[in-house]
Amino acid sequence: MSLKDLENITYFRLNNEINIPREGIIPLHKDKEALEAFLIENVEPNYIKFDSFHDRLNYLIDNDYIDVDMIDKYSFDFMENLYNWIYEQNFEFGSFMAAYKFYQQYALKTNDGEYYLEHLEDRVWNNALYFGNGNEELAKSLAEEMITQRYQPATPSYLSAGRSRAGGMVSCFLLTTADDMNDIGRTINSALQLSKQGGGVGINLSNLREAGAPIKGIQNAASGVVPVMKLLEDSFSYANQLGQRQGAGAVYLSVHHPDILAFLSTKKENADEKIRVKTLSLGLTVTDKFYELAKANKDIYQFSPYDVEREYGKPFSYVDITKEYDNLVANPNIKKTYINARVLEEEISKLQQESGYPYVMNIDTVNRANPAGGKVIMSNLCSEILQAQEPSLVNNDQTYAKLGQDISCNLGSLNAVNLMKSPDIEKTISTAMRALTYVSDSSNIDTVPTVQHGNALNHTTALGLMGLHSYLAVNQIEYGSPESIEITSLIFLLMNYYTLKESNKIAIERNTTFEDFDKSDYASGVYFDKYPEGMYEWKKPGETKQTTRDLSILRNYAYNRGIKTIYYVRTFTDDGDSIGANECESCSI
Repeated sequence: MSLKDLENITYFRLNNEINIPREGIIPLHKDKEALEAFLIENVEPNYIKFDSFHDRLNYLIDNDYIDVDMIDKYSFDFMENLYNWIYEQNFEFGSFMAAYKFYQQYALKTNDGEYYLEHLEDRVWNNALYFGNGNEELAKSLAEEMITQRYQPATPSYLSAGRSRAGGMVSCFLLTTADDMNDIGRTINSALQLSKQGGGVGINLSNLREAGAPIKGIQNAASGVVPVMKLLEDSFSYANQLGQRQGAGAVYLSVHHPDILAFLSTKKENADEKIRVKTLSLGLTVTDKFYELAKANKDIYQFSPYDVEREYGKPFSYVDITKEYDNLVANPNIKKTYINARVLEEEISKLQQESGYPYVMNIDTVNRANPAGGKVIMSNLCSEILQAQEPSLVNNDQTYAKLGQDISCNLGSLNAVNLMKSPDIEKTISTAMRALTYVSDSSNIDTVPTVQHGNALNHTTALGLMGLHSYLAVNQIEYGSPESIEITSLIFLLMNYYTLKESNKIAIERNTTFEDFDKSDYASGVYFDKYPEGMYEWKKPGETKQTTRDLSILRNYAYNRGIKTIYYVRTFTDDGDSIGANECESCSI
């Protein structure tokens, strides 16, 4: 028997029976039955067993399944003891779908795909050793945080860690595109390279000239953004991570771009197949001016990116549209169109009801909250990456006349339910930050120099939170209630504090910072001023009270010692303004 020769399986039928109420009651126990059947019928007969840890390790090394460089960083005794300790924790899957997902997508299989070489415990062992990078104490801490499901590496990291034939470790990438054929070609190639590594890719198209714009003075020559979208969709479909994870991409467009309606039309169910995009995700960058005009029931103007760049000397995305709106409208050298703002809002809302798209990023709100300088111009597939980029200039031979900065999101997630059960929340978060640091350190994506350059300068990490709704449900807190808002703010405050504290510690150890830290709100202390002292208190029996005063301590320590944090931290706060309309809590499993 093998995974390609399964017979008389019952777990799919049992799982489907959950959807058939009995006497008005959903038979949730069928999920447990499906889980048990899956483990008995699928996993156990097809998992290759070994007589000892020594035999298993030698088999993986001899058959080129495991990263030998990782193994060489540890003693055999430590690796064996850690392996045994992980199994002694008696992990159990909580549902059929969790187990099915793990064994189908994450568990290492033989080269012919017929047998499993890993249980979840084995994958945790590989991740702990890999991200521990030879540090036994850190490896043990990582194993503990993962097997208790307090911390979960992002999908590419979790999938690839410790494998000799691994894909990339990074979850998401952001690329910006200039209004130039050389740069468009370079962007498509970059999308292929990044998708091959298993990361999702967000691409900013707002700088591209609209359909019908002139090229070399010839009117109606430009094709606009839609054909580029089609090329990108095909690129993502073609490139995947060794066949294990399909490529995924999102394209962002400004609500002030003349192709906005054509852009939205590509996701409509009745769209012509020539323009319809099926797997590509859509996102909008929306200005305060749009909301102002919609509220007043006025027209909103769209401006030719080509003309704007000629007038302002910089790409369309880097012009503050809200600030310059009246000047743009009055400028006779800038071609423009208009539509009623409420009509456009209705088009956006209807498409969201129909397809779930577009994502919405409130661009002015984001840049007001940006503590690190530069201009944020777009986001990613989940609208949670909010980091500044710098444009590039590409020569005819596809080399760079000016190398800009694009983004890699080195992501991991905490589980809200299990995090709040942690005996040491600070240790949990600090351990996660150390793992993410290694992802950033080991990422050297030379096939996409702009991403490589941005990562080298900024060392960006992103620690997310998943399962917030579950935490509220478990504690019988109504979603959206004042109590839920307060506890959510508190959780993210704790995460923010401990991530900054660990980043500060890493900066001290390495005597380095992210680029232009001294110009940031972190360095000046302004970033911390939005947290009133004593606003929140974290109380738990037998534990020390945690308040925002500790943030002030960290701020003063950084200022007086000249210590500079090396990492951006992307978390949600209790600010009144919404950062975006489609934030996801996590991009990991």
